Amino acid sequence: MRFVDLHWLPSQEGWRKDFSNVIRCGPASWSQLVRLGNARLDFLQTNSLDKVILKNFKSKPPSDLLTKPVKLAVLSSSTTDHLLSGIRVAALRRNMWLQIHSGNYGQYIQELMSTNSEIYAYEPNVVLFSFDARHLLGRLDTKLCQAGANTLIDQMLNEIRPLWRIARERFGAQVIQQTLVPIFSSLAGNNEHRLAASPLTLLNQLNERFRREADTEGVDILSIDHQVGRDGLHAWHDPMLWYRAKQEVSPAAGPAYGELCVRIVAAQQGLSSKCLVLDLDNTLWGGVIGDDGLEGIRLGQGSALGESYVAFQNFVRDLSKRGVILAVCSKNDQTNALAPFTSHPDMVLKRDDISCFIANWNDKPSNLREIARRLNIGLDSLVFLDDNPFERNIVRAELPMVAVPEVADEPALYSQAIADGGYFEALQITKNDLDRSEQYRTNILRENMRESHTDLAGYLRSLNMEMYWSPFDNVGLQRIIQLINKTNQFNLTVRRYTEQEVLRIIENPNVITLQIRLVDKFGDNGIIGVVIGELIREEVRITTWLMSCRVLGRQVEEETLNVLAREAQRMGASALVGEYLPTKKNGMVKDLYSRLGFRILDESNEQRSAWHLSLTEYELLPTFISSSKV
Repeated sequence: MRFVDLHWLPSQEGWRKDFSNVIRCGPASWSQLVRLGNARLDFLQTNSLDKVILKNFKSKPPSDLLTKPVKLAVLSSSTTDHLLSGIRVAALRRNMWLQIHSGNYGQYIQELMSTNSEIYAYEPNVVLFSFDARHLLGRLDTKLCQAGANTLIDQMLNEIRPLWRIARERFGAQVIQQTLVPIFSSLAGNNEHRLAASPLTLLNQLNERFRREADTEGVDILSIDHQVGRDGLHAWHDPMLWYRAKQEVSPAAGPAYGELCVRIVAAQQGLSSKCLVLDLDNTLWGGVIGDDGLEGIRLGQGSALGESYVAFQNFVRDLSKRGVILAVCSKNDQTNALAPFTSHPDMVLKRDDISCFIANWNDKPSNLREIARRLNIGLDSLVFLDDNPFERNIVRAELPMVAVPEVADEPALYSQAIADGGYFEALQITKNDLDRSEQYRTNILRENMRESHTDLAGYLRSLNMEMYWSPFDNVGLQRIIQLINKTNQFNLTVRRYTEQEVLRIIENPNVITLQIRLVDKFGDNGIIGVVIGELIREEVRITTWLMSCRVLGRQVEEETLNVLAREAQRMGASALVGEYLPTKKNGMVKDLYSRLGFRILDESNEQRSAWHLSLTEYELLPTFISSSKV
């Protein structure tokens, strides 16, 4: 049977020895296990590592994780216990702690319908529905006409849709629906689709209906059918194991299955990467620009290698249009490095596509730190692509939080490594995503302009900033959820909310919600701030206050407080009460409330500080921002 290889992860020839050393030295630490998990593991290695995870961290997560613990319930109609190790290790790889409740074989309806069942005691925050094709489609009459086939699919969806809603509404869970594995053999050949009730035709139609229904029901799709199409059915399904153990997905595909599943959960928690950092020589073109010159590099039509680089650049540009930030990190002379972007006729990527361009002779880890600083994002938001194994390994050693895909020497495979690695997994694509690259590029222009000003007030005044705010609404819902679940640094409480929880907040008349957009002379920054405050008696308690770090230092915090104070007064509040819950990443806002004029109420607890601001005599803070409600 073909093995589904996690080819984007580095191979570690000494993995077994490292694993044994960690086990022999006593209880393994979480960081040691994360390091062991970030390797190209097969099914047996994955199982071995999973046993150590369960032994050390089964009932209690590590204390310093940034994401909330994941409680996954897998509801299936086939055997899935052999897939759970791959799911837990894939979560470990992303520094996520994940528990799994696996329902009894084929008992998912009974579990969901009975409030006395184990799943209700477990209270999952993620529910995965994993149905096998034989269970859903059963025995079919292949003589059915198209209308009859459509009716059959409608009946199936009418049975499944209520299950999604129960999982979402009763548990407030993220719901994931796995598509069906295309296990059936063709009955009519190349034009199978013309046999309306062919099992394979119905399976494909049901998968597409899953996708359409999921969009309207707030359900996320695990596209196993697309992955099987890429890897081949034999890599994922063994008919003998189905009849012997009712395993639709074979054990050998367990690590890959876990990757597909956990990427969706990680994206919900804001763990998808934001920025693709590219080397230049032998990564975006063949050859060395400093040695070969503009005419000597291999790029464009006329050679297979040159066409491969053009295809990769097209892929990268499409990622940028989708919202991935692009940066360059190259050991090169700056003038030489820029020449292909400005002067080579076959260069697809242009200088304006790159939000941050660093070409010098410093070491790559230092330059990656500088890129993260300039873009004002975390190092764990970076994916670094370099053809040189030495550079890849030194970045992995010095900056383990940076994702570094393993790539072959063949540039035709670069795109596949990035796509298969799932670094930029997205659950929703918002307008803000589509505008992100331009927003970060113009932010660099703002920073350059600030450096040219001799006084901060003059710089802020020159930006001509306008802040537009409104309560939460359905138009901005996906961007609001995205910010809530991805923002770690300027986030006073780091509370995460599902879509259903945000919808309930919108409906609560005693809750103030603010979505904040900033526009200046360089352009629209999009929605960059979210505030949630609940009126309790005569106080508005700020449960969530977060902002995109790219607008720091522009008085947005002060103007946000002005808006919040006015809204709280309108609701009859006499005070604002805020809290700060420290994490490893949000230290930048530790003193925010103090700086804005709040007084401390309680700081005896190291895990929480409370702050109070009287509104009876509140005076608007001076800013260079004009704000208005939209």
